[in-house]
Amino acid sequence: MKINGNAIKPGNIIEHQNAQWRAIKCMAVKPGKGGAFNQVELKNLKTGSKLNERFRANEVVEKLSIDTRSYQYLFSSDEMLTFMDSENFEQIELSISLIGEQKAFLKDGMEVTLEIVDGKPIGIDLPEQVVHEVIETELVVKGQTASSSYKPAILDNDLRIMVPPHITVGTKVIVATIDCTYVGKEKT
Repeated sequence: MKINGNAIKPGNIIEHQNAQWRAIKCMAVKPGKGGAFNQVELKNLKTGSKLNERFRANEVVEKLSIDTRSYQYLFSSDEMLTFMDSENFEQIELSISLIGEQKAFLKDGMEVTLEIVDGKPIGIDLPEQVVHEVIETELVVKGQTASSSYKPAILDNDLRIMVPPHITVGTKVIVATIDCTYVGKEKT
């Protein structure tokens, strides 16, 4: 399906420069001079390399159709991840490199959506947000909370993110799976 460059959204799979890419981040830019464009961060589905591209509204790109199936994450071994089809219970193995950083968010028994293009799995779609506990972070420096600075924290899945100064060890935080960023504190 053909779409205009300004219609590209995060998560879209597009054909660009004879390769398949996933849009990671998109930002509409309207400079003082010249026409508006969509600044898109792309990730190559085969190599994992990233590319920043500008797409104008009049540019047309091929948006690939994605088939999706519900799978349950079972376990990982060596460099492979094992998933089970929720309907027919068949198991499938995917390379960890196919998923990248998002592997840190997988938990045993988690329901995910497997994305398939042309009969080949190209990735998984995790829940938009997950909850993890902070196991290590710096102490708050008096007066630092007045600014909007962030500090590093390590989560229970060994992922390192930036959190606001008021977050302490033991706090459960909500993390966006698409870009591994802090969203908020879990309400208890």
